Order: sequence, then C-alpha cells, then structure tokens
Amino acid sequence: MPAEARRKAYRLGHRGEWFAAMALRLKGYRILARRYRTKLGEIDLIARRGDVVAIVEVKARPTLEQAMDAVGYQAQSRIEHAADLWLGRQPDHARLSLRFDLVAILPRRWPVHVENVFQGG
Repeated sequence: MPAEARRKAYRLGHRGEWFAAMALRLKGYRILARRYRTKLGEIDLIARRGDVVAIVEVKARPTLEQAMDAVGYQAQSRIEHAADLWLGRQPDHARLSLRFDLVAILPRRWPVHVENVFQGG
C-alpha cells in the first residue's frame, strides 16, 4: 500500500474511532482506552458501563455486512488475546463481564453498535 493511501486509511480509522467513542458515550459507556496496544495486538476501544466491559472493534465500511465480515477469525483471535492481557491487569477483573462488540462506521449514518459480534473462547 502506498504511503499516501496508508495515511488516508490511518486518518479515516482515527476519525471512525472518534465517532464510535462519541456514540458509545451517548449510550452511557465510559471509554477506558483507545488504541490499546499489546504485544499480541491492538484493541480499538475499551468501553465500560457498570460491570460490563466492551472490547470494541471499529470498522468503517460501506455496509454493516461488510463491517461485520471484516472481523474475521484472525482478528477475533488477536483481539481476544489482547483483551485477556488487559483484563488481567484490572484489579476488579473477577467481577467484570467481557463482551466483544463492533461499531460500524457507515456512510452518512450514525455509527451502528453491534453487541456480541463474536464470542470469546
């Protein structure tokens, strides 16, 4: 991928994550981390409401179906391993419920929040 295309994709991703975070805040979530990086992978957003922690993948795609399809098995595995590392560092980890969500950034629409887009193993 050429450098300019990579920069454009990076900016689009940043903007999408910002919109996703705003949409989740309006639904009562607190954003705990953005672009949380571990040696095993990156989590776009970590959001919490009560004892539920949503590990959120943000995808900007033309349709909801394409956004959901973009979270394949390899991505799920990477996200799940990174989430395990994050959860292990939380002092109240025993009482937290972990969920894997998707926020789809679609053209000319409010971000679509899909809960439990995949089940962690």
